[in-house]
Amino acid sequence: MKTHLIIKLKKGFTLASVLFVLGCQNDDKDLKEAEFSKDPNVFIDTFSAGLDYGAFGSTDIFAFQVDNKVTYNNSSAAMRIDVPNEDTGLYAGGAYLTGVGRDLTSYNALTFWAKSSVAATVGVLGFGVDFDKNKYTTSLVNTHLSTAWRKYIIPIPDASKLKSQKGLFYFSAGAHENGGNGFSFWLDEVKFENLGTLAHIQPVINSGLNTTESLYLNTTTKIANLSATFSLSDGTNPVVNTSPYFFTFSSSNEAEATVDSEGVITQVGSGSAVITATINGVAAKGSITTQSSGTFIHAPEPDKSAGNVISLFSDKYANVKVDFFNGYWGGSSTQTKLITVGGDNLQNYTNLNWVGIQCNNPSVNATEMTMLHLDIFATNFANQSFVIKIRDTGANGIIESDNNTGNPINDDKEISKTVDVNQINSAAGSWIPIDIPLTGNIANQKSNVGLIVFVGNISFLLDNLYFYKN
Repeated sequence: MKTHLIIKLKKGFTLASVLFVLGCQNDDKDLKEAEFSKDPNVFIDTFSAGLDYGAFGSTDIFAFQVDNKVTYNNSSAAMRIDVPNEDTGLYAGGAYLTGVGRDLTSYNALTFWAKSSVAATVGVLGFGVDFDKNKYTTSLVNTHLSTAWRKYIIPIPDASKLKSQKGLFYFSAGAHENGGNGFSFWLDEVKFENLGTLAHIQPVINSGLNTTESLYLNTTTKIANLSATFSLSDGTNPVVNTSPYFFTFSSSNEAEATVDSEGVITQVGSGSAVITATINGVAAKGSITTQSSGTFIHAPEPDKSAGNVISLFSDKYANVKVDFFNGYWGGSSTQTKLITVGGDNLQNYTNLNWVGIQCNNPSVNATEMTMLHLDIFATNFANQSFVIKIRDTGANGIIESDNNTGNPINDDKEISKTVDVNQINSAAGSWIPIDIPLTGNIANQKSNVGLIVFVGNISFLLDNLYFYKN
């Protein structure tokens, strides 16, 4: 049983009539077999029967309203989302779901009309979030809205999978995608349709690339960057990011590498295998060829007392929230993937030039900490300097950087450590422990540590990233 804070959506919904319910969501096994509703509607003047709204964490739970003034085609009501300013530290995001699933196998797209108070970008719009397994999530990313109503289409990669779909619509929008300024946008006639204009699916895995990846014996890694491209009669080609559950994965040699229904690859032998995929019989563009790197050497287990540690990434300690381990900022070529070897979780950085680990929602209060520790295992090194930077975001808790240099500005402070080239070369094939004193510029300003940056031409595994006090 899972517990969620949800808003019951009823006809005539307003914030004044919000009913917050902290309740239990039934597991599928608790439900008797039934013929699921084929109702395609999510919002047509009002919400369809049985729909609930669940706000995402760190969002403004009052961002969503029903609007009777701004509507599409003079309808009686539309959904309105008010995205807060960036300085509030909040964003707008939530999901609309049903307690009992719907049979959506007769449709091939989720469609809706949308407009915005100003030209703006909405980070994610899609379906499939049900606060349970979220198996069939599918979304448009960075959708541009104008001040005029326009119809948007989210194709379904394989509708035959949606026999009991609970997550009917979700969104996530932040002011950071729009210069820090809040805005409002409206959605109307949100429904599933069977469009005759939708054709020619091109599934994609691994960003459509055919790559080779070296994996240690018993290492698991998950196939990333899954999407599907469709063709519309108007000449447009919408691309949706989608769930691995729409794909059928296969290995060319299961004695060497296996792949499960979630796209998790496990290196089980000492040879190689090619991992490919299909959606409903259509071959996906992209593949991963795995090669065995032999038996893995684990990093030394940390020996610090948990009470003296703030951990960002380790298996020994409880980790604080990290926003992301790779921000994919402009100019960065770095690829990051979480891998698991014999139950040991590792961050695998490849093709690195520079990359940031952000922990700013909330930031880390490292006032009592004296050191930052990390273990790295270099898998490829270009004999150049490797620099680690630690940044405090100042009293306002906002990461502020010079647009040209990337250096901190205003009240942000930063220290850096250059790892000796000879140290990396001499440690080939083994783990390198790195300890960085929290001194210098950051010594008296450690209450809002929000960013750790790696700079250098190197590929490496990362483990045991934590602050500690002596």
